[in-house]
Amino acid sequence: MTASPPRWWTPDRHADRRPALILRNRLLAAIRAWFAAGDFVEVEAACLQVSPGNEAHLSAFATEAVGASGARTPLYLHTSPEFACKKLLAAGETRLFSVARVFRNRERGPLHHPEFTMLEWYRAGAPYTALMADCIALIRQSAATAELRRFVFRGREADPYAEPERLTLAEAFDRFAGIDLLATVTRTGETDRDALARMVAGADLRVAPDDTWADLFSRVLVARIEPHLGIGRPTILCEYPVSEAALARPAPHDRRVAERFELYVCGVELANAFGELTDPEEQRRRFEIEMAEKVRVYGERYPIDEEFLAALATMPDASGIALGFDRLAMLACGAGRIEDVIWTPVAETLA
Repeated sequence: MTASPPRWWTPDRHADRRPALILRNRLLAAIRAWFAAGDFVEVEAACLQVSPGNEAHLSAFATEAVGASGARTPLYLHTSPEFACKKLLAAGETRLFSVARVFRNRERGPLHHPEFTMLEWYRAGAPYTALMADCIALIRQSAATAELRRFVFRGREADPYAEPERLTLAEAFDRFAGIDLLATVTRTGETDRDALARMVAGADLRVAPDDTWADLFSRVLVARIEPHLGIGRPTILCEYPVSEAALARPAPHDRRVAERFELYVCGVELANAFGELTDPEEQRRRFEIEMAEKVRVYGERYPIDEEFLAALATMPDASGIALGFDRLAMLACGAGRIEDVIWTPVAETLA
């Protein structure tokens, strides 16, 4: 029988963890200073929301508010401060950022934690390519704060000061899996599940009878593409199919893809960015599709925040991004697990 690892709060274990935790604090201070220098306003989003978000595969923590009369109102811990931040854009803020505690159920592992810190920022009137430059600046500042020349994670290395690789999803699927991804997407964004299934099978990956197009897309992304991203230098993976970008607007040059990118370093996904969708009716339609899929897979759905949709109608054109701060701290600290850079990890729960 193997001994259990020491608890995080024991003096010896804390002494081992403390240097990384102190560096985490320095990183956060440097990031706040960077945003202040760029004339961003820091905002705080309420953790309790009417809707935790409406993405099919994000699971929330549910609770309720009890009024003085005893009346009960369902609420959720947010999975992102996104809805609240976009309401602030509608209210008139133009550059804002949030260092938010967020909560996601069904997620725990080396790169996931049920409660974690998300850094989100938004630029009104700016293209989503501006966020690419922001990301690289923050990566370089984090490396400088940690006095590192290279990030290393599980034997993979990346130079944070190198020019990033910019790769579209179509290019990545072709290069790493030999799949013509956009041949399975129509001009209006509909997807052809059977066509993609044939290509996935031809790439020697598993195809199950009940796999959806999105299931197959995710399988190829995880198995064949993500291991190659952010190796040697950061990678910006962009132009996701519109069906995989529920909150992003279509790209003007090709309506099959959306203004969405993700940032990878050492094979680790760090950030997810959008040119924001501001059409409330189209957003409602996409949310309903996501919630139908959630019912199919998990047997539950989350409410739609009607005030969020109302705010979209007056929100200016904007771009926004969410960056997993704990993952960035993990890379900067040379840690092997996300819990190594979280001051007080959530209690262990059943698998």
